[in-house]
Amino acid sequence: MQFVVNSSSLHGQVIIPGSKSHTIRALVCALLADGTSTIQMPLDSSDTRSCLSMIRQFGATVEEHEHEWVVKSNGAPQLPDDVIDVGNSGTSLYFGIGVASLIPGMTVFTGDHQIRNRPAEDLLNAITELGGYAVSTRSNGKPPVVVQGPIIGGHVSIRAITSQYLSSLLVATPKAKHNTIIDVPLLNEAPYVGMTLWWLKELGIEYHHTGYEQFIVKGGQSYKPFTKYIPADFSSATFFMVAAAITQSSVVLKGLDFNDTQGDKEVVNILKAMGADVDIMPDAIAISGKPLKGGVFDLNAMPDALPALSVCACFADGETRLVNVPQARVKETDRIAVMCAELKKMGADIEELPDGLIIRKSTLEGAHVNGHHDHRVVMSLAVAGLAAEGSTTIDTAESVSVTFPNFVELMQALGASIRKEE
Repeated sequence: MQFVVNSSSLHGQVIIPGSKSHTIRALVCALLADGTSTIQMPLDSSDTRSCLSMIRQFGATVEEHEHEWVVKSNGAPQLPDDVIDVGNSGTSLYFGIGVASLIPGMTVFTGDHQIRNRPAEDLLNAITELGGYAVSTRSNGKPPVVVQGPIIGGHVSIRAITSQYLSSLLVATPKAKHNTIIDVPLLNEAPYVGMTLWWLKELGIEYHHTGYEQFIVKGGQSYKPFTKYIPADFSSATFFMVAAAITQSSVVLKGLDFNDTQGDKEVVNILKAMGADVDIMPDAIAISGKPLKGGVFDLNAMPDALPALSVCACFADGETRLVNVPQARVKETDRIAVMCAELKKMGADIEELPDGLIIRKSTLEGAHVNGHHDHRVVMSLAVAGLAAEGSTTIDTAESVSVTFPNFVELMQALGASIRKEE
């Protein structure tokens, strides 16, 4: 599928869909809880469907209703009958490895071509150190992987190049036999660990931590069943915020809660610093485009924002540096390299850093660009097309279903000239 995008002005309001990160944590916690849990307003996307399928393979039953998923589990995941295919969902993979470490017997995980290139070695080693067994079938630290439990607890150190390694251990170790001490010499994306800790606290799990450098988790614990509402996704809202900022438009994004733990809410402050007019309301954000200026922005806590903010920077006076985000190279694609290459096709003055990008104000022109089967790259290039001269065509557009199946429809509702072509 392709998106064809032309320059547009946006106006109106839109309801942002639920958080992928919260939805997947809710599903995994519901699997580990003994009883019935209700997840209200979950994100329904291919990534969350991958997780839904995964917890069913681990023994949960799920009733799907409009705007609500009801999960029943006995709190003791069972050995799957078949290989678990997580599709494109890295979050499901890493959390699933943690779940599998609790089960006697071997669980096998695979996924699409992008997943099979995602690193997992540090997490696999940690599982092994805690008494389990976890290996890559190709001995390269990447899926397919085999995991056998049960972990018993103990003392482990993990370099969390992605926060999901640590989150996986934090979710699994409460159900280990003994206490677990986790040392964290390196952590990227700390707010996502904060989100995991929020879920643990809400569901009655005991833990202690010193900053984000060490965690002590009590063993032999049980998760409480729950009823929780999934807040809107700030990482999805980022595309609309940037679109308004670079097209000199005014839009209202509804459903966003600034009290939530999502790290991507910091994008609002970045856009403010760049000059956008932002009004934060109790459950919404109004944003209007104004002349933008560059700056230096640390994206370690919100790597998913890099593609969209690199587009925004093309329209900002002076130079913008997006830095301290090396983990952006090991997402669905190497997003640093890919955004540099594709925005250059549109005329951007952009160059790579080892851990980010340097972008100078540019005049973008419509071009035929490649989304590299990466949902955030596709959506970012579509946003670029809204402010570029002429028409922009983006390949591999079907990948937006990973997190944002109705992206085009919501953009169209605001007046965007964007259409799908098979």
